[in-house]
Amino acid sequence: MTEATLDPEDSKIITLARAARARTGAAQGAAVRDETGRTYSATNVALPSLTLSALQVAVAMAVSSGAAALEAAALVTADGGPSEADRAAVADLGAATLLTAGPDGTLR
Repeated sequence: MTEATLDPEDSKIITLARAARARTGAAQGAAVRDETGRTYSATNVALPSLTLSALQVAVAMAVSSGAAALEAAALVTADGGPSEADRAAVADLGAATLLTAGPDGTLR
């Protein structure tokens, strides 16, 4: 999949993830889209007592808002890609698409 063939709704969640990351200066930004089309964006949390990836936070936000399923998820990071825990959190809600992009939005 390239940027040229990317669904506009998937492009939107990459943009939301990039914006969240840029706004806070976080290492990661993520966004998910639920089964009704609602989107949730988040960044990673790194506190002495709590560490969550951006995808974990976005999934938790969706679930706490009543989402029963995810259509897609996106992670924006300068580092590698999603961890196994990230993949598991997204899979728990059945997301068919997990996109990973660099800070400039280029898909990996």
